[in-house]
Amino acid sequence: MILNKAMSLIVVVAALPSRAFAVPWNEVTAHWSIAVNLLAGSLVGAWLAAGWATRMHTRTLHRVLALLLVVMAVVLAITHFADVDTLDLPPAPRAVAGVIAGALIGMVAAFMGVAGGELLIPTIVLLFGAEIQLAGSLSLLVSLPTMVVAFARYSRDSTFTVIRENHRFVMVMGSGSIVGAVAGGALLQYVASQALIAALALILLISAGKVWRHTELP
Repeated sequence: MILNKAMSLIVVVAALPSRAFAVPWNEVTAHWSIAVNLLAGSLVGAWLAAGWATRMHTRTLHRVLALLLVVMAVVLAITHFADVDTLDLPPAPRAVAGVIAGALIGMVAAFMGVAGGELLIPTIVLLFGAEIQLAGSLSLLVSLPTMVVAFARYSRDSTFTVIRENHRFVMVMGSGSIVGAVAGGALLQYVASQALIAALALILLISAGKVWRHTELP
């Protein structure tokens, strides 16, 4: 999980400038309030969840991860393939909902060692009515500081040493992740998203099954 968090952090850092090919930064910064609203909850959620994860029994943690993978697959499928309307909320309730959603997503991201874009993007689209590609860029602005906070919390636990013990793996995978993130940002405006979303949802479900079965091993 900690190695996955390291990979995700590298991907987010590389993807942020790469997405400028498809979504200009002036358009992203014009919606800075959305990122701030979600960050108000996600930073707290990430810190709390990272602390719980370091104390949680391995079997319990695996089952929580498996369930969260299923939830993420379902959310992806519903928000991309079903006709779901944007929530029409007044500014104050929307801000409160944004903080709550951010806290929950921050917890999920910290538990799973991911950036959380699978949940952030649908939330930004449904709650704030942002266009899908803009939502992707805004999700990275939320993910980066959220992941840094989770890393800071994990670094206080002895299990964080796994990064030092596997530094070569991190370097190799990180290099590939950077190439992939840059290529993805450049190709974003040319690639149909539906097939990618379907493939990702399927991968999440398969991963959930593998993680759950791992809890049944002696």
